[in-house]
Amino acid sequence: MFPDWIIDVLFWVAVAFLAAVYVSWRATRLDRLHVRVETARAALDAALVRRAAAALELAASRLLDPATSLVLATAAHEARTADADNREFAESDLSRALRAVVDQPEFASTLEAKSDGQAVLEELSSASAKVAYARRFYNDAVAAARIARRKLLIRVLPLAGRAPLPGFFEIDDAPPGI
Repeated sequence: MFPDWIIDVLFWVAVAFLAAVYVSWRATRLDRLHVRVETARAALDAALVRRAAAALELAASRLLDPATSLVLATAAHEARTADADNREFAESDLSRALRAVVDQPEFASTLEAKSDGQAVLEELSSASAKVAYARRFYNDAVAAARIARRKLLIRVLPLAGRAPLPGFFEIDDAPPGI
């Protein structure tokens, strides 16, 4: 039928084709993981901005005493304007400030008795819960991307390109007890 050298060539061409398909699949998967990290980071940033806006709304609502409003407004402003290096610390400070304000005895019942108090509390509670979920999703995406980048094939062949290794976002995101 066919000479032996043709069968050998076809075999090696098939092996090379399958290897190229596998490498392409791994590169595409890694790219999708990086896109997932970027999307989760955007969702986390949106949730953090929403929480800071809800805190500012509570501080500006005249439902709190002036000192508490000032502390809460300062923490929210610092969280919104922090640079990338200080963002985690500023967001953790906002979480602690929210808990200090909201976890006071009789705070929720006093605020609910005032007009618009219930709506502000619901917005703050929702925004705080979404921050915790968004941070968890982001850190899960980062963990998956880091695991994929540790694979031998990814390290031997530069399949990650110039994409930086994503970092975790660690903050104190325990919601206030509303």
